[in-house]
Amino acid sequence: MLRLFLLIAAILVAGCAQPTKTFYVLTASGSVPSGGGVGIGVGPVTLAEYLDRPNLVILEAPNQLSVAESHRWAGELSASVARVTAANLGRLLHSGNVRTYPWQNDSEINYQVTLDIRQLHSESDGHAVIEAGWRAYSLPDRRLKASKTFTSREPLESDGYNASVAAQSRLLERLAENIAASLR
Repeated sequence: MLRLFLLIAAILVAGCAQPTKTFYVLTASGSVPSGGGVGIGVGPVTLAEYLDRPNLVILEAPNQLSVAESHRWAGELSASVARVTAANLGRLLHSGNVRTYPWQNDSEINYQVTLDIRQLHSESDGHAVIEAGWRAYSLPDRRLKASKTFTSREPLESDGYNASVAAQSRLLERLAENIAASLR
C-alpha cells in the first residue's frame, strides 16, 4: 500500500512540475568605446502590441503567431532594444557617450533617436525579420534630422530560439548602421 501511495505521489508531482523557463537577451555587436564623443540618446522605444510581452514570438503562418511560453526575454524587450541600439550606435560612431531613455538631462546629448518597433520576430521559414520606424532629432533644439523606416530579414544560422535571438541581434546591428549613416 505504501509503495502504491509513493508511486501515485511521484506521478502527481511529475505531472504538476512546471516546464523549465529559458531566458534570452539581445546582444550588441561589440562593446561601446570608453570616453566621450558625440552624445547619443536612444529612446523612447515603442513596441507593436504583439511584441510587448515577456515571451518570444514566432510567425507560424500569415496572420498566425505562436507565443513561446517557456522561452522568455530576460528583461523588458523595449529596454533591451534601446540598450543594444545605443551600444551599437556608440561603437559605429566611436562614442562612449551613449544613453538610454530616460536620461537625466539633454545637456550631454547631441542626438536623440526614437524607435517604433513594428516587427521583430522569427518566422517558420527560418528567418528573423525587423520593421522599425526611427527618428533622429538634434538637441537641444529638437530639430528633426532624419525619419526613416528600416526593414530587413536575417537567416537563422540553426534551428532554435537561441539562433532566433542571435538573428534578431544582428538585425538590430543593421538598424544601428542605418541610423548611424544618417547621423554622420
